[in-house]
Amino acid sequence: MSAPTSSTTAEVDLSTFNPFDPTTLQCPYPHYQKMREDQPVLEVKALGMFLVTNHALVSEIIKDTVTYSSAFGNTSMPIPAEDRAKLVEVIAEAYPRVPTMLTADPPNHTRYRRLVSKAFTPRAIAELEPVIRSITTRLIDSWIDSGGIEFVTEFGVPLPVEVIAKALNVPDDRLVDFKRWSDDSIAGIGTSISIDQRVEAERGVNEFQRYFAAELDKRREHPQEDLLTNLLNARIDDDDPEVSDKRALDTPEMLSILQQLLVAGNETTTKMLTEMMRLLADNPAEWEKVKADPSRIPAIVEETLRLSTPTQGMFRIATRDVELGGVLIPKGARVVIVFMSANRDEAVFDEPDAFNPDRANITDHLAFSKGTHFCLGANLSRLEGRVALEEFCKRLGSFTLTDSNDFAYHPSFMLRGLVKLDLDIVSSTVAA
Repeated sequence: MSAPTSSTTAEVDLSTFNPFDPTTLQCPYPHYQKMREDQPVLEVKALGMFLVTNHALVSEIIKDTVTYSSAFGNTSMPIPAEDRAKLVEVIAEAYPRVPTMLTADPPNHTRYRRLVSKAFTPRAIAELEPVIRSITTRLIDSWIDSGGIEFVTEFGVPLPVEVIAKALNVPDDRLVDFKRWSDDSIAGIGTSISIDQRVEAERGVNEFQRYFAAELDKRREHPQEDLLTNLLNARIDDDDPEVSDKRALDTPEMLSILQQLLVAGNETTTKMLTEMMRLLADNPAEWEKVKADPSRIPAIVEETLRLSTPTQGMFRIATRDVELGGVLIPKGARVVIVFMSANRDEAVFDEPDAFNPDRANITDHLAFSKGTHFCLGANLSRLEGRVALEEFCKRLGSFTLTDSNDFAYHPSFMLRGLVKLDLDIVSSTVAA
């Protein structure tokens, strides 16, 4: 699967751009390149939003949390009032969906993030490495001599799901439910699914909430050394001059935080791991280099994040009329900052469509955003990628893409990941 080249932009008509078009969903790169060249701030009137695609303007928005608010409510596209009423009815069956980190602005965002960041300190992440390596080697053992695997289901999904499940103290017999709840949580992100599918996904989120609300109740009676107990013990400052004591988080707040950790802890990592294997299979010389020199592994991970950004973009809401890139964005307008496009900006990255782990500015990508909303789980995702590739280098002699691959991506313009990836594999023992 080759990356698109600049010549393909001649066929792109931005006046009819539709991010939900099936062809565009599968390969959006020519459209984003055309936008960077001609309209880096593109109004898509049919969808009521502006797409911002070059690195400089995306960075400008990320830094200005006052003008560009993250309090956009949810990551789904606007839906008709009748359909919205159906969703409200289902959501009312469980706990309210409250804004905490992803959909909150400072100072509220800062308060919540400060509480959760304790679980993602460099030391806390480093302590997870033995767990990650143990899961990685067990998964590899299960297929190393099989001759071939479907990578997504046999490695890309289970590794990060098991890791974040360990962090949230979820037992092994609930891992299938855990992954299903994660899928339900992202079902409407950047997609055009039906209202019935949205309702079913919200029912799954309700199930997630009930499970973790019950687990939080257990921790109240029997505290443990885990993140759930830490959330129960956390105290937050409301900046209310009439209240001298900090308050505990309420259940909806804790559930919101846990849901975001669930999604952030596995979805993007699954997609990154899968793309890393596709890119290495497409670039066998890079695979041979990294096998010979494992010190190249962090650069492989970073270049994968840049070139195949799992979170394509994120919403913001303009809090005032503002001019950006020569375009007037009215107050209340929905803005999409397209990380994927910024990460292929020719003004920042030489030969941006090429897989080049040796590029000098490899960490200038925005795959995890920057600043206030920099992804809390970034270092965990990087660690999982590093450990996985270290073990692959030890155990895999070679791997190739099979003819059964159709390279179909999930139909979302916000989250980008392959549905499946079939590989023929040869273990290093056999290769020797």
